Amino acid sequence: MKIVHFSSECYPAAKAGGLGDVVGSLPKYLNLKGQEAEVVIPKYHNQWMNNQLFETVATQTAQLGNDEFHFSVERLKGDPLGFPLLVIDIPGRFDRPGVYIDPWSGHGYWDELERFMSFQIAGLSWLNTWGDKPDIIHCHDHHTALIPFMITQSEHFRQLRDIPTVVTVHNAEYHGRHEMAKAALLPPFNPDQAGLLEWEGQLNSLAAGLKTSWQVTTVSNTYMDELQQNSNGLEALFAFEQGKSRGIINGIDNAVWNPETDPLIEHNYSYRGRKSGKKKNKEVLCAQFSLNPELPTISFIGRLVREKGADLLPDLFRRFIYSDVEVNFVLLGTGDPQLHDIFASIKNNHVGFFDATLEYNERLAHQMYAGSDFILMPSRVEPCGLNQMFAMRYGTVPIVRSVGGLIDTVKDIDEEGGYGIRFDGFNLEDADYALCRAVNLYKDQSKMADVVSTIMKLDFSWDRSAREYIQMYTHLTNL
Repeated sequence: MKIVHFSSECYPAAKAGGLGDVVGSLPKYLNLKGQEAEVVIPKYHNQWMNNQLFETVATQTAQLGNDEFHFSVERLKGDPLGFPLLVIDIPGRFDRPGVYIDPWSGHGYWDELERFMSFQIAGLSWLNTWGDKPDIIHCHDHHTALIPFMITQSEHFRQLRDIPTVVTVHNAEYHGRHEMAKAALLPPFNPDQAGLLEWEGQLNSLAAGLKTSWQVTTVSNTYMDELQQNSNGLEALFAFEQGKSRGIINGIDNAVWNPETDPLIEHNYSYRGRKSGKKKNKEVLCAQFSLNPELPTISFIGRLVREKGADLLPDLFRRFIYSDVEVNFVLLGTGDPQLHDIFASIKNNHVGFFDATLEYNERLAHQMYAGSDFILMPSRVEPCGLNQMFAMRYGTVPIVRSVGGLIDTVKDIDEEGGYGIRFDGFNLEDADYALCRAVNLYKDQSKMADVVSTIMKLDFSWDRSAREYIQMYTHLTNL
């Protein structure tokens, strides 16, 4: 089968979160299983893009409302990612360094809808010219969720109507909501069908995708269930569309996330050499931030936003910093400017116990996975979570809130065969108790060693998940 993935992110070309990791891995594993998967994303003007060689495969024009725009489709030369990567260059829309956020202001771009709507229109206009059409069009999150609507409702794309479409919801907190008047920017469609775009009086891109796609997937089974109770206003729609919905847990790319071969960590180590390898990498990490390597080291890696529970962290860290329990805290991430200021202040006032790197730094992230004892994920919402899988691959024990995919992938140490630490309530007391349990586990070196041994043998690779996707695609093409 030929599968085309449309996404706003794809690692290593453009990444703001877990979406980028998924889209950068799943197509590769699909191809390893004999499929023909490729990825289409916007051409951002970031450092990675600017350092690659692309060849132009198409140059076209399209309409955004009454305005004509020019675009080109370019292919990464050599296909080094394990799948063809196509980028759509739209002058004036994506020739900026940030995916969603202007790195200079810290705020989202003013023309978000116009950016991603033009990307989707350009992508479908290009597919219209194909002689051999794809078998599946797979869309990721709200940035590409208008594609199923345009295919089913716009006469301009009637050639594509028999192609099954899939919308994967990586994070339902974000819908792509705008005023309904913006629907006029779309290619002409029957106005009687405008309700397919609308939810609670607004144009809602994600809602449109849920209504008009052939299949809806989410990135864990538990998250699929949770969306019917908590999806930022789309609960009733997720419940209504449950008949065409399914959860498929994400995987990780074991070739990228492998402590034995990872070029981004200081000391590579195998499962057999895990004790000395972890120790050496912890010493490197602690030396970098002037921390005591004898203390348990707990890291947070991720976006500093509400859904990740980042607003709980300052008070949680202070509780331990001002207590008799000695712990190292290391934080890496970007997000809420107010949290940036708070963490910068804690960093300045508590040298030797806390350090924050407020930027995107892939190399440091890998070193933190290799050198930390624990990874902390106090999420309000966690559709699947990849960080806990990355961490366990490197022998780092997850401390997670019992939500979404974290429930599906982390079993508490108090359960038979357990290998992580979970807590239920989003509050300081539950999180504090979870960290105390982690410290006690660290002190019991024999039990800690058993847990590290267990988690490094777990298999969270994409192999199983890719098989589930292929089964789903096959079913859709046979309908």
